[in-house]
Amino acid sequence: AIYLGPLFESASHGYDTADYLTVDRRLGTNADLSRLCGEMHRRGMRVIFDAVFNHVGREHPWFRDLRENGARSRFAGHFANVAFGSSSPYGDPFSYEGWNGHYSLAKLDCAADAVRSYFQFVTSRWIDEFGIDGLRLDAADCVDRGFLSRLGETCRKAMPDFWLMGEIVLGDYRNWAGACIDSATNYEAYKG
Repeated sequence: AIYLGPLFESASHGYDTADYLTVDRRLGTNADLSRLCGEMHRRGMRVIFDAVFNHVGREHPWFRDLRENGARSRFAGHFANVAFGSSSPYGDPFSYEGWNGHYSLAKLDCAADAVRSYFQFVTSRWIDEFGIDGLRLDAADCVDRGFLSRLGETCRKAMPDFWLMGEIVLGDYRNWAGACIDSATNYEAYKG
């Protein structure tokens, strides 16, 4: 298998996604990625994408809309702990939860139906367009487990042997691996 780190349009390092449907211009085009995935499959390899579904960058359209429209934004409920009447470290007229305290990464509320539905759509699109065989789910231990279960159902409906591996930093891995995903990273063993 080949595992490809964040591939989609972002402002800097890839984990601050701005567009989940367009390959980052610094890496190439969707057609380039489709050809690469096709060649990997031709060589008998499976293709795993890094899925950053826990947070988005400040340039993501949902967050830009929240900045522009404030409490009137239809995307306010897509983010974790948005509060109007206070400000963010970036001077926004609202506060929100940044992933692990990093406010350039606006944490999503993956329990929200609209967020779940969107990422089910994104994953289905990646399967259709690129023929991916699995996902490495970034910050899976920070994502709602119900979201992970529904995502798995969507993926396996499209491809019965689709593989989900979650980045789990803390906690009992059995709560994820075998329960709502197939495998997990093991940082506790690494730290030991």
